[in-house]
Amino acid sequence: MQFIGTRSGERVSAPEAVYNGLSAGGGLYVPVSFPLVGKAEREKMEDMSYAERAKYILSLYFGEFGDEFLTSVSESALKGFEGKDEVPLVKIDDGRYVLELFRGQTCSVKDLSVNIFAPLFKEAKKRLNKTEKTLILAATSGNTGVSLIDNFKDDEDVYVAAFYPEEGLSKMQRLNLTVMSGERVYVAGVSDNFDVCQHLAHRILCSEKFGGELKKRAIYAAGGNSSNVARLIPEIVWYFSAYADLCSSGQIEDGEEVDFSVASGNLNAAVAGWYAKKMGLPVRKLFVPFNRNKAALDLFTKGALNEDKSFRRTMAKGLDVAVPLNAERLVFELSGRNAASTAERMRQLDDTGVLSLTESERAALVKDFYAEYASEDELLETSYSIFEEYGYVTAVETGVAAAVTDKYRAENEDDETPLVLAATVNPFKCPQDVLYCISGNDVKDSYKGVKRLNLLTAMKPPKFVTELRYIEPRFKDVLPAEGKRLTAALLDFVDGNFVPETKKKR
Repeated sequence: MQFIGTRSGERVSAPEAVYNGLSAGGGLYVPVSFPLVGKAEREKMEDMSYAERAKYILSLYFGEFGDEFLTSVSESALKGFEGKDEVPLVKIDDGRYVLELFRGQTCSVKDLSVNIFAPLFKEAKKRLNKTEKTLILAATSGNTGVSLIDNFKDDEDVYVAAFYPEEGLSKMQRLNLTVMSGERVYVAGVSDNFDVCQHLAHRILCSEKFGGELKKRAIYAAGGNSSNVARLIPEIVWYFSAYADLCSSGQIEDGEEVDFSVASGNLNAAVAGWYAKKMGLPVRKLFVPFNRNKAALDLFTKGALNEDKSFRRTMAKGLDVAVPLNAERLVFELSGRNAASTAERMRQLDDTGVLSLTESERAALVKDFYAEYASEDELLETSYSIFEEYGYVTAVETGVAAAVTDKYRAENEDDETPLVLAATVNPFKCPQDVLYCISGNDVKDSYKGVKRLNLLTAMKPPKFVTELRYIEPRFKDVLPAEGKRLTAALLDFVDGNFVPETKKKR
């Protein structure tokens, strides 16, 4: 399959899309078409493992990589996953289920996509006969950076750099990120919010000057966020896998529609679910949850996104995104795949902070999506209720997603459509917030939070959480939110002038 650039309309092969990351003009890649997965194919998936389902979906888009390679990638993607059922679907009550996507080696949903992205990227580089080293750059609210570093840290031809918002991570996520090992790894805080981190990372990747400096060093820069289509396509598997499990367990009949609610700050999960629906999966509504930093909510409700720079601190920090990266893919599809229109609107967004839809585009969006936000009080109430009634513990982003679906159900009491709620993060990655949600116990120390959460729920904390207590952070830099300072730091890093064990003034 070929892929098309959202701003340029250029068509490239699968290896080119994976390796390039960004298309011409700073746009993103999307598939040229969406292959239909019919009833017969869905029924076959019922008897498949998650790895087999992943291989099937990947082959529809990345078949050029070869059957043997995709089989290997799909199987190895589940490395370090907990339990025999690596991506279990847990029944909470009649008609409501939780898809646990966090059982990977770094305990977040990112493992399921990054564990596939990493080998695809390496293979694409090989197939295109590229010999330069690579700098993988990502903005992270904690989870993406950890998973990327884990996958690339031992590759001698790859440098991995992650920028995180100084105040935008839980204490446990910050520690997890800043202790990461690897000789060619760089992690730095940025003195602003996640949106600014992501915007700066994107500008750096698009910078001809920075690219020229790297070229002198025989290095190529690539993005590690969901801007890369090889990060996005694996997420389609979640939806097909959950649906297959519902059918195989007798919860629904094939063809019956299902709702999905997945919290994702960059709207990658929403777009992946939309793609799954376009492929024929019987999806009725895709719920798009926001926390109180809800600037992007207006895109769905009013047809216009106005960039909001006045961020408020929240518990669900992974949703603190004003300008979701994958809004561009939504605009491209809604415009009838008009690359020129998409390019103009993204330029306007850069210039004015406003992204607008036509009324017909907004109506089309609302047809498939239900977008709403949950306040901190609603997050607390819902998380406590789920724990009290069912004994199930949700991380804070999952709690926001559940609160939004509860709002919808309260407004539509007769709606009995089965609902799949995606759990994207292990609760122990934000133990203090989770503990506060389900008990009202406000502890200041992360490890007291881990201990009390363990005692209250009988959940066993992941091994890495208990080990973190005894590891000193390697990365202590906090950089000003300035492109020049960040690019200078990156060049220092690839030149070998950065020693992570020491804090350097910049």
